[in-house]
Amino acid sequence: MGRVLLVLTTLTIISCSQSNDQAKVLQLRIDSLESKLAAAYKPGFGEFMGNIQIHHNKLWFAGLSKNWKLADFEIKEIKETVEAIETYQTEREESQQIAMIKPMLDSVETSIQKNDLAQFKQSFISLTTNCNNCHQATHFEFNVVKIPDHPPFSNQEFFIQSTK
Repeated sequence: MGRVLLVLTTLTIISCSQSNDQAKVLQLRIDSLESKLAAAYKPGFGEFMGNIQIHHNKLWFAGLSKNWKLADFEIKEIKETVEAIETYQTEREESQQIAMIKPMLDSVETSIQKNDLAQFKQSFISLTTNCNNCHQATHFEFNVVKIPDHPPFSNQEFFIQSTK
């Protein structure tokens, strides 16, 4: 009986030791992956805002041209970028405030779905005002957004030519 107890005790110790070794190996792998993740590229807040600025501009000219498919694409690009800010820039104060533009984005999107130019213009102006309100609330009041004067790129047509 004593030998059986000794063998069982020895097996238990060996088993615990192997589990401990496996846990150490797994922890090393976790640490390595966390290190790689921390070093991975993450777009900065300014990159996201620059992206929004381009799409804001293109959205205006798409809407003015009644190119509703392009306008729909541009508003979705802006919404996608806002979601990315909320995902990847959680530590920034600005990220906590960005949700304030969502109702304005929804209003612009509704005007696009209705193909309503007058509502689009009004909603877009409200969106732009709201962008500036957010900038003021987050101490970026020096960054003033306005209704675009010119398209951002000379190589994009906003007005849809009739194919008939």
